[in-house]
Amino acid sequence: MTRTGASDVGGVVRAPERRRRVSPWLAWLVVAPFPAWAVARLAGLDRVPLLVEAMAATPYAAVGSLIALLVAAAARVRGAIAVGLATVLTMAAMVVPRALPSAPAATGPALKVLTANLFFGHADAPAVVALVRRLRPDVLSLQELTPRALAALDAAGLGELLPYRHTEEGWGASGGGIFSRYPLTEQPGFSPGGGHAMPRARFTLPTGQAVEIVNVHTVAPLGPAVADWRAQLAALPRPEPGVIRVLAGDFNATLDHADLRRVLAAGYADAADATGTGLVPTWPSGRRLPPLITIDHVLYDRRASAVRTEVHTLPFTDHRAFFAELRLPGR
Repeated sequence: MTRTGASDVGGVVRAPERRRRVSPWLAWLVVAPFPAWAVARLAGLDRVPLLVEAMAATPYAAVGSLIALLVAAAARVRGAIAVGLATVLTMAAMVVPRALPSAPAATGPALKVLTANLFFGHADAPAVVALVRRLRPDVLSLQELTPRALAALDAAGLGELLPYRHTEEGWGASGGGIFSRYPLTEQPGFSPGGGHAMPRARFTLPTGQAVEIVNVHTVAPLGPAVADWRAQLAALPRPEPGVIRVLAGDFNATLDHADLRRVLAAGYADAADATGTGLVPTWPSGRRLPPLITIDHVLYDRRASAVRTEVHTLPFTDHRAFFAELRLPGR
């Protein structure tokens, strides 16, 4: 009797060869986009619309590259496996460090920073003030601060918690403000014309360290606004001797955008990246979809360190609030 599905050659019964379940062409089709993505990310090619928007999804592309590698392995296409493996390792090197905390180096006084985008001033003012009361930040950076939102924040008691301020409130998304426990000295503006207000101010801690806080709110990099977005990131003030500078706000950029990496390369560190929370998304919030990308940041002079970061959801705004506890260098 002959067994179905087997061959009998020379008295030896052989099992039938397994057919490939995945076409080699499909394997290459699935793998190919991800090395291209990795090259674009490494080379900083995100300078035009569509590429800029797509680059924000790099952490998801890293996951996609792993799936593509599994498809190539199922197809047993050695070339696709090799390319897929190299891509996965490259993507992992770009993304995974954001989930790995680094040891703080500075040993000076603490500085607590909170930043929140108020979504055209619609964010729930009592909730913002309650968060300030709970976290006790030394400085608060608010974007999209309208006159009505400022009045609501004051009615909720913000002035009692952070009595000093430098505000440039405006209608829509244009306004911004800095609120502090310590007296503020206003600094000259720096943002190219046509963008949102980005007030900055200096203060001195009781221990004597001088700190400058910059309220960052670049335009969204959509369509022709990409050029303005790049110019505003390039205009952000760089670290300098004599003051510890902190940039806090809505950068409309992730760590996968080359223009933000250039800001970091000038001498800043990202607080979320340093504390292992760099993959926690901050936008959009309060939607049917969960938050997807990380565009709200606290960047600090590398002479300081980040010891703790938190993300908090606020009612009626599309951004999550970001809190960072920094440690400044000793005098």
